[in-house]
Amino acid sequence: MAAITEIADAVTAALNEGEFSQNFEAVRHYLPTFELEEMKELHVTVVPRGVSISLLGRIYSQFDYRIDVAIQKRFEEGNPAQLDPLMTLVEEIADFFRFKRLPGEQGPMWVHTENAPIYAQEHMEQFRQFTSLLTFTFRTQR
Repeated sequence: MAAITEIADAVTAALNEGEFSQNFEAVRHYLPTFELEEMKELHVTVVPRGVSISLLGRIYSQFDYRIDVAIQKRFEEGNPAQLDPLMTLVEEIADFFRFKRLPGEQGPMWVHTENAPIYAQEHMEQFRQFTSLLTFTFRTQR
């Protein structure tokens, strides 16, 4: 199995074992597509995004693996009472991986988190759906 998919699987497993303010089952996908009706339930989706390789020494390289985690749910009113808990969950997931090493010998270490968009305004306007994207970077050397 490719290293990036192993890391995405480790992220998925860690999310499913973690404790958060809302219950969910994270799932890894390559191309996450859902019917709008399915989005009434909270979706946490893990997608391998990319890898950067750079020289670390004469015989070693540094690998930075980027993994996307999308948090999505359809809403009725779009008021703070409905959306604030989702923003809280996004922050909890972002904090969950800070300073964390994924399982395995010399497991990948978290080095960076980006939350862009914090929420997708076009999804709110078009679909009445909250969508937030976290991109985590995990680093290995070999």
